[in-house]
Formats: sequence, structure tokens, C-alpha cells
Amino acid sequence: MKAVILAGGTGTRLKPLTFWTNKHLLPVGAYPMICYGVTRLREAGIREIVIVTGRDAIGGFSDVLGSGRDWGVSIVYRVQEEAGGIAQALELARPVIGPGEKIAVLLGDNLFEKPLTPYIQAFERQREGAMVLLYPVDDPRRYGVPRFGEDGSRIVRIEEKPEHPPSNFSVTGLYFYHPDVFDIIERVKPSERGEMEITDVNNAYAAVQRLEHLTVSGWWTDAGTFESLEEAGRRLKGTLP
Repeated sequence: MKAVILAGGTGTRLKPLTFWTNKHLLPVGAYPMICYGVTRLREAGIREIVIVTGRDAIGGFSDVLGSGRDWGVSIVYRVQEEAGGIAQALELARPVIGPGEKIAVLLGDNLFEKPLTPYIQAFERQREGAMVLLYPVDDPRRYGVPRFGEDGSRIVRIEEKPEHPPSNFSVTGLYFYHPDVFDIIERVKPSERGEMEITDVNNAYAAVQRLEHLTVSGWWTDAGTFESLEEAGRRLKGTLP
């Protein structure tokens, strides 16, 4: 299995810090944010990683991670020329993914307290489709929220930032896909904001009952605000796996 870390974007909620650097290069404790995702993936046995970022930021990632050798992985960089959405960024990794190869897709600002190994192993056993990870939150209106079927065992749809959340779970920024994800991306149309949304990809799997899910144990955050960035620094304290 290869991993794709999506590390582009403008980091609007972290301005003015992100006027000068990419969000994923901001410090969390003693290390740049991106280092935690790389080391969690390596800890789980993934050795080949694709990092997708913007043209202005690629030099910064190269300075921190280089080829990945010092981090125990091999890294390939791909450039997203404009803000086209998470699904478009994933599509840029397509030439690097081998035929029939499963993919773990991590949003670079998503930080996990505990190892990712159990989720990666579960998806290795999954014969088709996709898998998302869920986390219970106090205010699900800020997130993508799963709606479950009548028996509560399967996600039937993910709703983005709903006014009336159908559950108290957030969909975290770690997704798993079989290689048919690129065929689905080809059919995704840009949203109202002109971007190809990963939620539309996940809902395509949910519509045909091929979207599985697990619940994250331990602590999780997306460090995209000053509050969550500060919390991540307190909790992780610069400790890498």
C-alpha cells in the first residue's frame, strides 16, 4: 500500500502565519506538522509516500523531508498548481500509484495520538471499496458528518457541515481506497465553490454500499486553527513514533 499526503491549501484559518509558510510546515511541538503524518505512516508499515502540495511550498517540504531517506520512507512530490479540491489533488498522485495498488490518503493537518496500524491492516483485508475513519465530536456542524442507515451499521451518506447533524461523528482526514477511486474521481463534478470534493468521492462509494468505517481510538484533531494547533502542540509535545 502506498500513501498520499495532501499538503496544499492556503491555510486561511491560520493567517497571518500562513502568509509566509505552508500550514503543514508550521511547528507542532519540536517538529513541523508534516513530520507526524510521515512517521505515523512509516510506523504502520508504509514506505512509499506521495506528497501533493503547491508550487510555492514544495521547496520547504524538500528542506524538511528530502527524499524521505532520513525518515525511513521514499517520498515523491507532486505539484497542485491551483486550488482544485482534495479529489483533484489525489488525482495528481495517479501516475505514481501502481496498478491494483491500495491507497491511504492523509490530509497533512490531521494528527492522531495512537498508531494507524490497526486501520491500515483492516483495509488490507477489505476486498473492495473504500474506508473512512470516524471520531466523536462535540460540535459536528464543523465537519463532514456520516448519516447511518436504519440499522446503524453502514454509512449511507456524508453531509458536509450540516446545520442539523445526523450523528455526532466527524469524518477524519484519513481515507482508504482501492485503485478504482481514480475512475470515480473522473466522474466527480466540481462543487459550487469550483473544487472536486472528496466527500463526493466517498458518497459515490456509500451509494453502492462499498464504504466501510472504523472509529478512531485515542485523540484526533485537524490542526487547522490556532486553537487546534496549540492543542496539538500540548498533546504531542514533539514526540514522534
